[in-house]
Amino acid sequence: MRNALPKHNKVTSTPEQILHRLDWEVLRRLDGVLQGDYRTLFYGNGLDFADLREYQMEDDIRYIDWNVTARTNQLHVRQYHEERDVTVWFLVDLTRSMGFGPEGRPKESVLIDLVASLSRLFTRNGNQVGVVLYNNGIRLTIPPRSGRVQVLRLIRVLLRETESSEKAPTDLSVLITGALNIIKRRSLVFLISDFISLPGWQKPLSVLRRKNELVGVRLWDRSEVDMPNVGMMVVEDAETGEQLWVDTSNPKFRSRFKAAAEKRENELEASLKKTGVQLFSISTEEDLVAAIVRMAAFRKKRRR
Repeated sequence: MRNALPKHNKVTSTPEQILHRLDWEVLRRLDGVLQGDYRTLFYGNGLDFADLREYQMEDDIRYIDWNVTARTNQLHVRQYHEERDVTVWFLVDLTRSMGFGPEGRPKESVLIDLVASLSRLFTRNGNQVGVVLYNNGIRLTIPPRSGRVQVLRLIRVLLRETESSEKAPTDLSVLITGALNIIKRRSLVFLISDFISLPGWQKPLSVLRRKNELVGVRLWDRSEVDMPNVGMMVVEDAETGEQLWVDTSNPKFRSRFKAAAEKRENELEASLKKTGVQLFSISTEEDLVAAIVRMAAFRKKRRR
C-alpha cells in the first residue's frame, strides 16, 4: 500500500522567510555542534591522483594499487590531492507521495528544509550547488552556482514544484539516468526521495555512484510503516489516485499493513546494499539538526 492520509496544507512561507528561519533554527545550532568543520565531514577523499608510495599499516586498503604492487612485489597505495572546492548536486523527488505526512510537516517540507540547509552550508564556503528536479519526469535543472541568491532560487523552485504534482507512478530511473547525462564533473551528489518507485533504478544508481560521491537520503513517515488506529477511513494512493475504504481498527489489517511495509523496507535495503550507496533515513518527526549531525558523523567515521 502506498501513502494515504488526508492532504496537508501546502507551505505558504516565502523563500526569504524559510531561509531566515533555517538560519536561526538550523544553521546557528550546526555552527555550535560542528564548529564549521563541514568540509571534512561531508566531503569525500580527494579526487585528483598525486603520487604512489609504499603501504603503511594505517592506510586504507581501497587505495592499494595492485598493478604496481604486482610489478614491485611491494604493497603500494595511491595518494590524492584533497579537493578544496566541491560541486554539490541535489537530485530531488517531488512526486505526489512526497506530500505525505503530518499536517505542516510532510516529507516534501522536510526535503525543502534539508536542501536549503545543506545548500547554505556549502555555499557559505564558496562551493557551488545545483538541483535536478524530478516530478514524473525531469522538470527542471538548475546549474551549480554559489551564494545566498542561489539558495533562495532553489527554495523558490522547490516550493513551486510542490504545487504541480501529477498523478503517475514514480520512476526514479528517469531521475538518475537524467543526472548521469547532466553531471559532467565528479561531484558530491545527494539523492533525496522516499524511494517509493517502479523497479529498475538500481543499475543506473550503481553507475552514478561510481562516477560521483553519492549519498542517498530517504524521507519517511511513521504512518507509512505503522498504520494508526483511527477507525474507518478512505485511503488514497497518492500517485495513482485510487481510493479504498479501510477499517484501521482491525488488528489483522494493521498487521498486514505492517508486514507489507517491512517487506518493502527489506527489499529497499537489499537493493541499496548491492549498489554500494550509503542511505540515511530521516523521519518527518526527526529534528533536522540531529539528522545532519548524524549523517556527518557517519561519513567522518567511514572516512577514517
